[in-house]
Amino acid sequence: MQIPFNRPFLAPRELEYLVLAASSGHTSGDGPFTRRAGELLRDLTGARSVLLTTSCTHALEMTALLLDLRPGDEVIMPSFTFVSTANAYVLRGAVPVFVDCRPDTLNLDEQAVEAAVTPRTKAIVVVHYGGVACEMEAIEKVAERHGLAVVEDNAHGLGGAYRGRPLGSFGALATQSFHATKNVSCGEGGALLVNDERLVERAEILREKGTDRSRFFRGQVDRYRWMDVGSSYLPSDVLAAGLTAQLEAFDEVQRRRRAVWDAYHSALAGADLVRPTVPDGCDHPSHLYYVLAPDPARRQELIRHLAGRGVEAAFHYQPLHCAPAGERYGRVGPGGCPVTADVADRLVRLPLHAALTEAEVAQVVEGVVQWAAG
Repeated sequence: MQIPFNRPFLAPRELEYLVLAASSGHTSGDGPFTRRAGELLRDLTGARSVLLTTSCTHALEMTALLLDLRPGDEVIMPSFTFVSTANAYVLRGAVPVFVDCRPDTLNLDEQAVEAAVTPRTKAIVVVHYGGVACEMEAIEKVAERHGLAVVEDNAHGLGGAYRGRPLGSFGALATQSFHATKNVSCGEGGALLVNDERLVERAEILREKGTDRSRFFRGQVDRYRWMDVGSSYLPSDVLAAGLTAQLEAFDEVQRRRRAVWDAYHSALAGADLVRPTVPDGCDHPSHLYYVLAPDPARRQELIRHLAGRGVEAAFHYQPLHCAPAGERYGRVGPGGCPVTADVADRLVRLPLHAALTEAEVAQVVEGVVQWAAG
């Protein structure tokens, strides 16, 4: 493809930092770059504590451990999300309860959440689709009424905000992704954001294989011991070096991505397609740009049409509630997920990354407009 769907951004100091980390003698986790990346993430999100992880999937698995989920416990979440959102809780024996998405933002429908609550419900997991915030005020009120934890799967939302407050700062726990397709990337990686002070110490132990090793290296204990369940969730400092460089270039990355997002949104205003909706009070980080075709067949036509013009476009999430594993391990909340089933069949994601040129954006737009007019 002349214009790939994604092209990873190389930050100005990324190669320099990678060489420094590799030659430092400290290539394992919790080195200087791990600490620096954590500081930068705290500044961006306002989180109380930030723990880098090997992936957003692992960060989600840590939330399930920290919530002490037991077999049969229920976790409300959208069906329109990546499989990791559900897998993390299924691994603990919990039951994902799939709720429909809104037709405008494609986020968890806050009006349908309360009807899905049962005596077994322990948490609500929100996914800020495309970095556009869920209606957190309404969701937090439901959580408060029923004594539920809120977890933010903020894989799309770094740099986004809801009514002036950074995404990742709402839930007791939140997770970030630094996969190659994200605004900020180290190839593979993630982070756990801990906003509930009561969970900070245990989160650190879980990440270090269930030991108090981090306290030992800080001189707080004279030896480290096995304290709890856990796993090896800590990434190499080499990965953290690349992530640090990316985070230091965050403003430039965002400037470039916002220019692409705005160009698409303006140029496609007259096309016979549904464009993204950004409600008042939501500041999104231009993570992705999508359009909704009239029906599934036309969606495939658009993808093929763009491919013929050298543009790689893609569909996105397939509904979890009707996937084989979703039917086996989860259940659907009251009302089903008709909106999710509909939009999943019609959605097309356009290329959006910091390396896109104005000429490439124009080529993508021309292809979409030509198809829509045909």
